[in-house]
Amino acid sequence: MKDLTRCVMTPEVNIEGFKSLAVGVHRASTIVFDNAEDYSNRGDRGPDGYSYGLYGTPTTRTLEAKLTALEQGARTFLVPSGQAANTIAVLPFLKAGDGILITDSTYPPMRDFANTDLARFGVEVSYYNPVDLADLETKINDRTKIVWCESPGSTTMEVQDLPKIAAIAHRHGALVGCDNTWATPLNYKPLTHGADVVTEGLTKYISGHSDLLLGSLTVREEQLVAPIRSTLGRLGISVSPDDASMVLRGMETLGVRMRHAYEVAMSLIGRLQESEIVQRVIHPALPSDPGNPTWRRDFLGASAVFGVVFAPGIAGHVPPSLDVLKTFAIGASWGGTRSLVAPMSVKAHRSATTWPGDDLILRISVGLEDQRDLLDDIDALLAEITSRARGYR
Repeated sequence: MKDLTRCVMTPEVNIEGFKSLAVGVHRASTIVFDNAEDYSNRGDRGPDGYSYGLYGTPTTRTLEAKLTALEQGARTFLVPSGQAANTIAVLPFLKAGDGILITDSTYPPMRDFANTDLARFGVEVSYYNPVDLADLETKINDRTKIVWCESPGSTTMEVQDLPKIAAIAHRHGALVGCDNTWATPLNYKPLTHGADVVTEGLTKYISGHSDLLLGSLTVREEQLVAPIRSTLGRLGISVSPDDASMVLRGMETLGVRMRHAYEVAMSLIGRLQESEIVQRVIHPALPSDPGNPTWRRDFLGASAVFGVVFAPGIAGHVPPSLDVLKTFAIGASWGGTRSLVAPMSVKAHRSATTWPGDDLILRISVGLEDQRDLLDDIDALLAEITSRARGYR
């Protein structure tokens, strides 16, 4: 063997006895076969076999297996983002002439995808009140193939009665999908409450460090595997094993991160509720929240993302006041180590429900900083907003 060939060929090394707690990063496009017959029969390897890097490596399969166990599902697929998970969760099961019913509190990019692309493909797109089962009953029909849920809902955080929604959908022969990014599978398991597909934005809590984009979708039954797998193959969608390995690392601290962030969030919520400029705080773990009974019945815990609704006439003073923050950062997304705030508009993203009051909710995501620093920031923010509202700025 010549030296140039030695540079290309990979020698086999003995790995017996090598046991690491870390998951190895396997990068591959080409998968080689022992002989021509194995190559010819590569299609017989099934979803657990390896045939081409597009369909998975040991690294991505490890993350998929861990998520499948947490979700209590049949199989998990990885995609490049949480929004990609939402789109792939519905695309394989819709064709021209079909219908999809989407919760009015859905993630805005999901609404944009439905209104722009699904409608362009000839799919009937409708929205229903997330907490009004009668509205769902009225709007569902024989064309409806998917009922899409998100619980709690994006920004306004309505908690949906998933078992009852699933019963209605399944009675009409429709699948149920649920975006579970807020709770993660540690705190809510939609597949055990009637959902057929559950999606996660791994970008957020599960990776936990605001440094990658990844999403997952997990199915309840094996019969849903082939349509999703073949769709991913046709669209050429795959994920980096390096990103998957970072999610696997972040996932190991998911429980302690979420527990700490939630405890600190509740202390901040208490401070916010004391302020005269705050009308209410939106978080389903609060006894005063309309979704609290359903949350207590179905959820195992809660995250540290919540919304602040300000008293009438105050909302306009909130965005310019954010500049006083020293520990909180201003930015989209959530679930990382850094605490974030973001002013969110609501009314432009609603069609089946009406949001009362001002068109702004301040979304807060609590990270891992010291509680005292975060409380100081909240106090400074409330003081700045109050000062501006009184005309002192």
